Amino acid sequence: MLELAGIIILGILAQWVAWRFKIPAILPLIIIGLLVGPIATIYTEDHTKLIHPIWNGDNGLFPGESLFYFVSLAISIILFEGGLTLKRAEILNTGPVIGKLISVAVIITFIGAGVAAHYIFDLSWEISLLFSALIIVTGPTVISPILRNIPLKKDISSILKWEGILIDPIGALFAVLVFEFISTGSGGKFTIVALEEFGKIVLFGFAFGFSFAHALAFAIKKKFIPHYLLNVVTLAAVLGVFVLSDTFAKESGLLAVVVMGMVMGNINLPNIKELLYFKESLSVLLISILFILLAANINMEDLYLIYTWKTAVLFAIVVLLIRPLGVFASSVNSGLKINEKLFISWVGPRGIVAAGIASLFGSKLVSQGIEGAEYITPLVFMIVLGTVLLNATTARAFAKIVGVFLKKSNGIMIIGASKFSRLVADYLKKHERAVVLVDSNANNVRLAKEKGLDAVIADVYSDALTDDVEFNNIGFLLALTGNSQINEYAVERFGNQFGENGTFRLVHANEINNPNQNPEEGLFSPTDDFININEVARYHGQIREIELKSQEHFNALLEITKTDSNIIPLFIRKGKAIDVIPSLNQDLEIDEGSLLVYLGKEIVETTTGEVLLEEN
Repeated sequence: MLELAGIIILGILAQWVAWRFKIPAILPLIIIGLLVGPIATIYTEDHTKLIHPIWNGDNGLFPGESLFYFVSLAISIILFEGGLTLKRAEILNTGPVIGKLISVAVIITFIGAGVAAHYIFDLSWEISLLFSALIIVTGPTVISPILRNIPLKKDISSILKWEGILIDPIGALFAVLVFEFISTGSGGKFTIVALEEFGKIVLFGFAFGFSFAHALAFAIKKKFIPHYLLNVVTLAAVLGVFVLSDTFAKESGLLAVVVMGMVMGNINLPNIKELLYFKESLSVLLISILFILLAANINMEDLYLIYTWKTAVLFAIVVLLIRPLGVFASSVNSGLKINEKLFISWVGPRGIVAAGIASLFGSKLVSQGIEGAEYITPLVFMIVLGTVLLNATTARAFAKIVGVFLKKSNGIMIIGASKFSRLVADYLKKHERAVVLVDSNANNVRLAKEKGLDAVIADVYSDALTDDVEFNNIGFLLALTGNSQINEYAVERFGNQFGENGTFRLVHANEINNPNQNPEEGLFSPTDDFININEVARYHGQIREIELKSQEHFNALLEITKTDSNIIPLFIRKGKAIDVIPSLNQDLEIDEGSLLVYLGKEIVETTTGEVLLEEN
């Protein structure tokens, strides 16, 4: 009981440490597992592990092969959750670099790492290629924490983010297929019978995964499953498919759940987001338990296997040769600069799927007596720990060295994607500013995307915004929703992260009626709230510019905007520089050649300086 409770407590503590210090959770999890497992035999009085995953006659958690049954079921849930995130549309819409990273670079890694492992450690080709298949996977859970505090161009962050998301289930499927192919051979000899067994595994894995995915989706759409049982029924279905497929064709269960997740992720299900949230929460708990168990189950003899110069050579080849080769081959004629390719090449940490499947497959192959299988788990763990440690400690410094580190984040995040927000975003984009619109209203986001604007569906009360590495280039925050509470909350919560160079929000009705209470972060007009501004956007939906002759000229125009509700001042532009006009605008200084950017009726000045306004 003490060991089991300790694993859960230590696992959640490791997750908190990872969140607090912005590092991948797998790093503290595996380190804790090693400290209470094999390394504990060095410092304990009786030279035994503090946690014994397998019952050894005196103590332990899992008797016989029960540990591997638990690992298999846990991995099946993690892989299913990974499959749910793989969207066909996302693959089709990704740029050519990402598409090649999950195809060309995968093949280069598979062949290159396999050849290196074969010749450096003198492993069989089967074991070498399984090792290379396992280290294909990077994964978003290790990429995101590393990049979260590094301001980068969105192109770079986007490539690394989507590579991690898309390669996770693809790499898992690849590794499962290689393992199935190896396990069907008798002592590594692939006969016709072995090939038939492999074919059976592939057939049953795809058949069960595809058919049960559609069956479950049908049940969800027809509301045969009550809402409060949806998550647990799906969990039961995943475990059922895993066991059932494995019964018909041994070792086909993992393939079935990966396929099941991929198929369900691409079916238009009404509750898919709730399902994903549940699976993510469950995966966090399983990962916390799983990796402490797996690391603790490693023996010192396994670590001594790789305690050699050969390990350093293999690691160097994977990191310094194979990864850059894959990245440079995938980015030919892409428009990426050399320094950007170098940074993407440097950041390639292996993740949770690689470590979890390696431990499971390594143990199974060892039990089958496959020669060299004992190297799989420690070698993959070495790559995982090594790449995560390397990238977590050097990625920020390396970004500065190669010149991809943004000294100032000039991107703009606009909370709310109403018509007015879309007009503002379109103007800023035309003047070479990176802009992203954030709204929980899917229709607003759709309209923004139709205008060619970057927009995402997100709730400001969730963690989705703070976790997205693609927003690392954001330095200005404009809260433009019709809800004053949301605007104030966005400024308070995201001001430090996304508004380091400027955080603003619309004034609301109460502040208009009480000019003395006009906030410091007030935006644009002190006399217009969301309703007034969007009325102007509706009837006079055009952003215009007028040249400013002097400070007095600017002040006079501002007075006009206060008396005419059909003109909303927005920005001061001079060349490429665009400054927001705060609602407390009396302190703005105007340089010669500046332009007043405004929304609404056209302001026309005569040669005598008289101001004429467009008729209503």
